[in-house]
Amino acid sequence: MEIASGVRGGRLRAVDVVGEALERIARIDPVLCAFAEVWEAAAVERAREVDVRIGAGEPLPLAGVPIAVKGRHGLRAAGPLLAAGCVPVGATAVPGPGTAWQTWGLGAHGRTVNPWRADRTPGGSSAGSAVAVAAGLVPLATGSDGAGSVRIPAAWCGVTGLKTTNGRLPSADRTGLAAPGVLVRHAADAAAYWRVMRAGAGASAEREVKVGVAGSARVVPSVPGAVFSPDLGFASPDPEPLALARAAASRLADAGVVRLLPDSAPVRLEDPAPAWLALRRPVTDGGPAGGGERPVPSIRKVNDLRLAALFARADLLLTPTTPHAAHGHEGPGERYSTALTWAFNLSGHPAASVPAGVGADGCPVGLQIVAAHGREDLLLAVARAAEAAALPRIVGRVTR
Repeated sequence: MEIASGVRGGRLRAVDVVGEALERIARIDPVLCAFAEVWEAAAVERAREVDVRIGAGEPLPLAGVPIAVKGRHGLRAAGPLLAAGCVPVGATAVPGPGTAWQTWGLGAHGRTVNPWRADRTPGGSSAGSAVAVAAGLVPLATGSDGAGSVRIPAAWCGVTGLKTTNGRLPSADRTGLAAPGVLVRHAADAAAYWRVMRAGAGASAEREVKVGVAGSARVVPSVPGAVFSPDLGFASPDPEPLALARAAASRLADAGVVRLLPDSAPVRLEDPAPAWLALRRPVTDGGPAGGGERPVPSIRKVNDLRLAALFARADLLLTPTTPHAAHGHEGPGERYSTALTWAFNLSGHPAASVPAGVGADGCPVGLQIVAAHGREDLLLAVARAAEAAALPRIVGRVTR
């Protein structure tokens, strides 16, 4: 990160960098409502501590980087980032108490809005984190992803979002569906996040993650092979997000970032919705979820086997991140914004959303990139190459 390099090299002071971030938040957040809490005094004090540590010669890889954490309890999962020199400036907006899961963010100043269009949702549930990054309030914000909660807001706010392999970093979610993640403007910053978090997790981050049949021992060539799936075999994406994602995948191939493999065996997963919903709302009698839906083990086993077969022949799976564009604050109706993301919470695969383009409504959409278990490094390398060579630079426009 340029900020950390500047602070370590003495060209910047952490206290000045953090002060500028706090000034931006004070000026812009009343419009966007990205933050539930802002910790001005604590942030300034921590920044001073970072400057002292740097002055004492302590090597801090993320010295002075102002970050936002997801929700009021987000500091619990941010220990490695703080140890690396990051300065948390506040807690970002998440759905308010008692709201339906379609409701995306409630900040200190009101409903969280998309920085591209105030009448559209930013996605969720890492709503405020995505908005804070897209609007340039902070360069990095933490998130958690239980069904697409990092990838969906990343797509709709025009930033990069990473969901890590389930079980590779600590998570408080007892269902096993949620994994920590991060939202950034620059893919290199996601790589910095991953290096710090992986080191902070110690041996648990390096162990082989066994979720179904991993298929993560493949030797990856210099240009990874990728399969593009428009719908994973069950979803029904709208034409425009699909077209933008397909065009983004083609640009990656044209730039030599990936090799698009022939669509000789289309990806056909079982719809994960019944299994995901049953795990979130367990059935007490142990029978099939949802009154006649297929049981969780059956859907999970089928999808694990099909994904293992896919990653035995390909390094990456590409899809649209969402089946539709950002909707209004009234919610998506009966449609699941998670249709293309939550399969990989059930299977545990790491996945990222990178900007794919801007739709006719003026809002961004994303391209989802999925890799085999434990292949975050591959995902991040592809995201960095995509940013440098092929995909458009999309950043949020602050709504005035």
